[in-house]
Amino acid sequence: MFDGIKRFFAAPTAGGIVLALATVAALLFSNSPWADLYVAFDRIPGEVRIGADWLVLAKPLQVWVNDLWMAVFFFLVGLEIKREFVHGELSRPAQAALPAVAALGGMALPALIYAAINWGDPVALRGWAIPAATDIAFAIGIVMLLGPRVPPSLKVFLTAVAIIDDLGAIVVIAVFYTAHLSLPMLGAAAACLVLLALLNRAGVRRADVYIVIGLVMWVCVLKSGVHATLAGVATALFIPSDGEDGHSPAEALEHGLHPWVAFGVLPMFAFANAGVSLTGLSGSDLLQPVSLGITAGLLVGKTLGVFGCVWAMVRLGWASAPAGASWGQVFGVSVLCGIGFTMSLFIGGLAFVGLPGDHDTPVKLGVLCGSVLSGVLGALLLAHRSR
Repeated sequence: MFDGIKRFFAAPTAGGIVLALATVAALLFSNSPWADLYVAFDRIPGEVRIGADWLVLAKPLQVWVNDLWMAVFFFLVGLEIKREFVHGELSRPAQAALPAVAALGGMALPALIYAAINWGDPVALRGWAIPAATDIAFAIGIVMLLGPRVPPSLKVFLTAVAIIDDLGAIVVIAVFYTAHLSLPMLGAAAACLVLLALLNRAGVRRADVYIVIGLVMWVCVLKSGVHATLAGVATALFIPSDGEDGHSPAEALEHGLHPWVAFGVLPMFAFANAGVSLTGLSGSDLLQPVSLGITAGLLVGKTLGVFGCVWAMVRLGWASAPAGASWGQVFGVSVLCGIGFTMSLFIGGLAFVGLPGDHDTPVKLGVLCGSVLSGVLGALLLAHRSR
C-alpha cells in the first residue's frame, strides 16, 4: 500500500491530479450545506506581530495563501526560469526563439479577445490579462498522462512556452496590477535586492542566507504596494546555479521545493480560491462579458496565438518545427496552453480589487470553463492525432 502511495506521488502526473481534486473539493463544499463553513475557512484570521506596533501583519487565511504561500510558488517558478535560461532549453537563442514567440502570441491574442468583448467597460477591461496565462501543472500533467503518444519534443516545447508565459505573467503583475506605492518600502526592497546581488557576486553559496534576505524583502514588497509574490521570483534569480563539486544550490532547492509546491501550495491555493456558488446560475451567466472574455481568450485566443506563431515561424524559415511532431499534434498542444487555472485565478484576484461590482464569480466561471474545455479538447486532439 505504502509503495503504491509513493509511486503515485513520484509520478509526473500526481501534482495535476491533486490540484484537480482540490478544485473539485472547493466546488463541492461551496455548493453544499457546508458552504458557510467553506467561507469561514477562507476567513480564518492569522496575525504576525513583531514588537508592539513595529510590524503587524493581520490577514485572513485566503490572503495569507495568496500573498505568502504563492510567493513560495513564484520562488519555484523563478528557480525554473533561471535553470532553463542558464542550462536548459532556453539557454541558446536558436532553441528559445520558437517557444518565446509562441508564448508572446499566446499572451497577446487572448488579451485582445478579452478586451474586444469587454470594450466600453473600463472596470471589466482591468481583467485583460486573466486569460493570458498558462497553468504549467495541469498542462504538463495531461501531456504526461498521454505518455508516448506525445513526442518528447512537444513536451519540451510546452514546458518552455509555459515557463516563458509565467515570466510574462510576472511582468504583467508587476507593471499593471500594482497598488499605490510606498517609496520607503520600495527602497528597502531595492536594498535587499542589491544585497542579494552582492552575495551572489561574492560567491556565497548558502541558500538559507538568500532565503532570510528574501523574507525581509517579501515584507518590504508587501508593504510597498507591489504584489508580494514578486519577491519570491526576485530572490530565486540570485540563488547560485553553480557550486562546488558540481552542486547547484538553485537546483537542490528546486528539487526540494517541488513536492511541497505541487502537493501543498497549489492545492491549497486551488481550494481557497476555486470555490464558487453555482446556485441560481444559468448558461447565460457564462455569456456575461467577463466570463465570456476569459473563456474565449483561453480556448480560442491561446490556441490561435500559440499555433499561429509556431506556424508562421516555421513557414518563414525562422525556426524548426518540434521534431517528430505533426501539425495536428502541435495544434493539440496549443489548445492545452489554454489551461490557465492557477495563474488566471491569481491574476483575476488582483484585477478587480477595490473596484465596484461583483467580478469574483464571473472570473471563476470563465477560468474554470475555459480551462476545462481547453484541457479536454486538447487531450482528445492529441490522443486522436497520435494514433
